[in-house]
Amino acid sequence: MSTSIEQLLEQQQVNLTSLTTLLAQEQKAIVERKSELILECAQKKSALIDNIKLVDHQLSVHPEQSRLAEGGDLSANVATLRSLADDCQSTNDINGEALMRAQLSFHKLNNLLQQSRGKHQMTYTSEGTTQNTRTLGTDLKA
Repeated sequence: MSTSIEQLLEQQQVNLTSLTTLLAQEQKAIVERKSELILECAQKKSALIDNIKLVDHQLSVHPEQSRLAEGGDLSANVATLRSLADDCQSTNDINGEALMRAQLSFHKLNNLLQQSRGKHQMTYTSEGTTQNTRTLGTDLKA
């Protein structure tokens, strides 16, 4: 028995609603800087996106796929799903920017801490980050 196109649209609605909720949880975890929860959300998000891709594929090869096109009886459902997907994409972009800012502030703090240990011991790696070299000239034996 094959899945009806209405059931696939319903499943996609559930997937996108779950993704919206998960992205809100991820955003909260980013604000609270809970790295374990951020990682857990990323794994769940990956699984949900895989499910969304699978349902999209099933919809694209469904025998009644023409009903989804503009003017078809299910085009309003498709428009709603596209709007949900766009909202998820923009929220995900915002979360990504927030993660990048958090990572940048962590690196700045790390550099400040390393600088406070002594500028004469600080060098730069090939990636451009600072590194303390404590053994510079102290391993000499006579």
